[in-house]
Amino acid sequence: MPPATIEMPGVTLIEDAPLAARNTLRVQARCAWLAELGDAATLPRVLALPALRKLPLLVLGSGSNVLFTADWPGLIVQLRNGGIEHMGETGEHVLLRVGAGKPWDELVRWSLAQGLVGLENLILIPGTVGAAPIQNIGAYGVEVARSIECVEAWDRELERHVELPAADCAFGYRDSCFKRAPERWIITAVRFRLARNGALHMDYAGIREELASLRIDQPRAVHVAEAVQRLRTRKLPDPALIGNAGSFFKNPQVDAVCATALRTQEPDLPQWPQADGGSKLSAAWMIEAVGCKGLRAGDAGISEHHALVLVNHGTASGAQLWALAERVREAVHMRFAVLLEAEPRVLPQPTPIPAQHWTRHE
Repeated sequence: MPPATIEMPGVTLIEDAPLAARNTLRVQARCAWLAELGDAATLPRVLALPALRKLPLLVLGSGSNVLFTADWPGLIVQLRNGGIEHMGETGEHVLLRVGAGKPWDELVRWSLAQGLVGLENLILIPGTVGAAPIQNIGAYGVEVARSIECVEAWDRELERHVELPAADCAFGYRDSCFKRAPERWIITAVRFRLARNGALHMDYAGIREELASLRIDQPRAVHVAEAVQRLRTRKLPDPALIGNAGSFFKNPQVDAVCATALRTQEPDLPQWPQADGGSKLSAAWMIEAVGCKGLRAGDAGISEHHALVLVNHGTASGAQLWALAERVREAVHMRFAVLLEAEPRVLPQPTPIPAQHWTRHE
């Protein structure tokens, strides 16, 4: 029997909604209610509905940054507003307002078609515009925070729409105030400041070499995007072909004392010095060093091509995927005394499950 559906102006409500097609790890899960909103202005009305207002709330973009280890017992909101509005220009910069429901990669490609500079290193990142500030998405030496002017959100605490300048968003490495208080904020739109002729970021490993292989001597933003796209497609599996959420583990940051000890114990472990004297470490190198690249238990696995990527080879449950992730974290911690953190949200917070029958693909 299909789920019950209720249509309202600008809103579709679905009871007992399946989520397998709404998360890129393809986990079979369900939620009590799903609300699809074509207009962010309907958000307060939906949240005030008697049947929904007391339920646990989760805002979901494209499902590329979440692992469901069980059914979600409450309401899931998905914003479908994806318009791009030209807000004006200041000198060499263009100001844009983009709806939270816009697929991120569509925005990047649109900006390139307009000849704008700033988002080219972030091509092919899955997800929506509304999710980008939460994680402060970053790739190939660039974080989205540097292009954000302002974030528009519904403040559930104050029960009103607010505008937060970038300086008030507490952006950090894969972090923001929105990530720290997910129960408070619902991002409805993001304003970007992009350049007509900005500096290109090409120093990240592989970009200049890729441009050289393309025989491009005077690169533009579109060329950097092409180089990044080629690098990403060689390293990261396509969610359309195999279930995954991109890089599952963060590169950990450690203090100076730990970094010095690791340089002595593990001289080949890549480290990137940070402004506070500590270092960022390569999670991929550590995972591969403990033999977990290509690890598989049933349909749950670590990619054979990139050690940071957790993959669903078929019908793995969210609990099985998390059990494998915990096995990897345990192995890394035992050798390096460093605890890896997951980049995606793991929901609901799981109870560790003992892993069995681990095999390694050669």
